[in-house]
Order: sequence, then structure tokens, then C-alpha cells
Amino acid sequence: MERKLFTALQGEHAQRLNDALSKQGFRRSQNVLYRPSCAECSACLSARIRVADFQPNRTQRKILRRNADLRRNATSPWATEDQYALFRRYLDERHADGGMADMDIFEFAAMIEETPIRSRVIEYSRPARDGGRRSELAAVSLTDVFDDGLSMVYSFYEPDLQNDSLGTYLILDHVEIAREAGLPYVYLGYWVPGSRKMGYKARFGALEIYKGGAWQDIGAPDDHTAELHPLSVDPIAEQVARIALPEARGTAD
Repeated sequence: MERKLFTALQGEHAQRLNDALSKQGFRRSQNVLYRPSCAECSACLSARIRVADFQPNRTQRKILRRNADLRRNATSPWATEDQYALFRRYLDERHADGGMADMDIFEFAAMIEETPIRSRVIEYSRPARDGGRRSELAAVSLTDVFDDGLSMVYSFYEPDLQNDSLGTYLILDHVEIAREAGLPYVYLGYWVPGSRKMGYKARFGALEIYKGGAWQDIGAPDDHTAELHPLSVDPIAEQVARIALPEARGTAD
């Protein structure tokens, strides 16, 4: 049974709270910050790429060349019908039995637009083909901007272009965006040892995981196990006591 530790993300200090807790393994979903805290499992490990140390491997360089015609457009977090149509095609093909399979356009708009922090929708389009004038939306990423990096909240892409490895390309391009902006990290969400679905994250160099209350280099992915034991997770009260909150800033008289 899944269990999460979570808190509301709202008010004038939402950005600072998000920045602080994201460094401690939390993720954002609309106006909520959460971190897995299952009673007997500590398998979900937050992962991020060190931008300065990252170098694409041979396969990733091929993916960059294969998608060189994509055009990036970073916009405000505003949902469109084209985005939702792409989102539906992606879910129906890749995650038809997932928890988001029944999401309608209003729920999709809430996912994109309900953000109390600095967020962007980054669209990737291919030039018009077959004589058409309109470019084709190929991929979308909802991305948060932290004080120390970019967080890829949710990404989706055209399932008919699966052979182009767009999921990998989006991560590679976010590394480049972060590098250009002078941001040290790209946050990828959770990595689970032994999970085939999450295995792609471990293929990126300079990857760190948040484990045992600290960020550490992932090393050899096979050295990590999905711990399933009553003592693998500290009690909720102890977890909360160790959370470092941002210092309150008083106002001058």
C-alpha cells in the first residue's frame, strides 16, 4: 500500500518552500509537495543530473542528431487543445491502464496551470511536412524552475515517433537549457532500483540519487536494491523532524 508524506504548496513563500523541499527528495503535483514514505519500502529514490559533469554517451549523441530538426518553445503554464490531443494519444498508447488514463481536458488543464511557483511549458515541434504550413507538436514537458535547477514534472510525446527516443531527447535538451541558464541540476523525479519502467534514468551520466537523507552519486545501479523491510523507513515523526525548512524572512519596520 502506497503512503506519502505531503504538504500544501501555497502563499507568498511557495517558491522558497518548493526549492528547499525539492533538495530533500520531494516532488510537486499541482499545489502539493510529496515524498514517498511507504511503511516497509524505501525503493523510490529522487534522481538528478549534475549538469557540469554530464557528457552524452554515443547512443545519446545519435538521439540528439536524430532530433536536430525539433524546435523548442518555452511558454507560460497554459494548457492548449493541441497539447491535450497529444497527451491523450500518448496515454492511450503508452499508459492506457495507468492512474492518469481517465484524465479529461479540465483535469489536464489543472495539471498544467495550477502551479504556485515558477513553471514553464516547453513544447517541441517539427517543421511542417508534406507541404503543410503548420508545424507538428511532437513533445511537451511541464518544467519547474528551481534556484538550483530544472525539474521535469511531467513529459509526453507523440507515440508514433517512439523510434526517435523523444523521452531521452527531452532530458538531454533540459540539460542544455540548464547549462545555458547556469543551473547545476536537472531533476528527473524518482528512480526505482530494478524497475524496467524507471531504468532509463540510470543511463544518464553524472546521476545522483537522494538516499539516506543525502545526495550521492548513483555509482553502479545494480548495487542498489529496492529495500522491503519494516526498518527500512523511519517513522513519520522522525522524518518530519529532520526536514529543513527555509528560514522565515521578517519585514523591516
